[in-house]
Amino acid sequence: MRKSLIVICLGLLGLIAEQVSAQVSVSPSPGAGGNAGPAQPAPSPGSSQGGVTTFKVYQTPGHQAARIDFVNAKSLQLPAVAPRSELSAHYDLIDALQAGPQLGAAGFSPGSDGHGRMSPVNLGAPTGAAASADEVAPQEFGTTNHPFSTARADLFGLTTSGAYPYRAAGKLFFNIGASTYVCSASLIKRGVVVTAAHCVANFGTGQFYSGWTFVPAYSNGIAPYGVWSARSATVMTSYLNGTDPCAVSGIVCQNDVALLLLNPSPAGAYAGTATGWYGYGFNGYGFTGSGLTQITQIGYPVCLDNGGLMDRNDSYGYTSAVNSNNTIIGSLMCGGSSGGPWLANFGIRPVLTATTAGTAPGSNVVVGVTSWGYTSSLPKEMGAAPFTSGNIVPLVNAVCPSNPAACS
Repeated sequence: MRKSLIVICLGLLGLIAEQVSAQVSVSPSPGAGGNAGPAQPAPSPGSSQGGVTTFKVYQTPGHQAARIDFVNAKSLQLPAVAPRSELSAHYDLIDALQAGPQLGAAGFSPGSDGHGRMSPVNLGAPTGAAASADEVAPQEFGTTNHPFSTARADLFGLTTSGAYPYRAAGKLFFNIGASTYVCSASLIKRGVVVTAAHCVANFGTGQFYSGWTFVPAYSNGIAPYGVWSARSATVMTSYLNGTDPCAVSGIVCQNDVALLLLNPSPAGAYAGTATGWYGYGFNGYGFTGSGLTQITQIGYPVCLDNGGLMDRNDSYGYTSAVNSNNTIIGSLMCGGSSGGPWLANFGIRPVLTATTAGTAPGSNVVVGVTSWGYTSSLPKEMGAAPFTSGNIVPLVNAVCPSNPAACS
């Protein structure tokens, strides 16, 4: 009882001190609904310029609060393609190693670790969320023979997800029609979140979703760094109107990337002020000349711990020419992980003694976000639209010049 009162008090203090979600209201947890697909919104107004389209969430004062059902939110269906054979996966990797990607000069923007002070808010645990016992999965692989390892971000007895660099990632809630859905996302600037375009808009229709709400370091119903609503959503116009080059239309695409500009707190602070944020790299940053790299994937897949806890997946990745130059990794994740960051050099960098750094040594650099998987759970692989000078750069350039405080 005493512990519960402490949690409630911390939540109230968080609401007063740092939380910016006066525009976000928790719904009274209606039923999760049936198995029908999400209702599609009408085409949304947006301003297009320089190949990107921005949708402003609140264009006039006195806007109506978005109602987010944190408890019964459903996973947005992961875009999926038919599974490929072991032989097909084998030849795809060989082609990547022989040819190597031609992506242009690599670029990089660094991140920051933030001050780390928490302002917890209790959102209510998702239905059926797992207990907090430790669980680590050994290395495994699926029918494509692509090895990986998956584990909770939290260690036994420690909520590691609340420490940097984990805490720059989080759970993304949003509405499609009357229902709330979830994806994953991460900060790449003080007040700018990157996620998948399919968590923001409906491919080829001109339709944006609504109510985007980012909860960094979300942990089984607790928002340790508050709840942050979005001021605008920005995607590549080619994704929105369906002209994006895709190996599989609307699924395996080049530009399944989106940015959300967050609202600041009443005191002017952004989510990243406390949590820090990741760097981002593009045009093959951290990849070898043959298109290989090591990827750490962060997300909240609903097939693991019911999406209540942050998970980490590690695998080698390679650039697949036949899949629109998407990066392919081995992974145990599923729906709910969409939009989660794919990072190069994840972790706290050691101090070097009697050695030198390798090529592209920037720490915690997002080089893609979870985009798609397979219609079968057997291949145990996932794909990500890579960050390039043709998507992440114009997206950042569309958001940051007019919002310097969010991008400092």
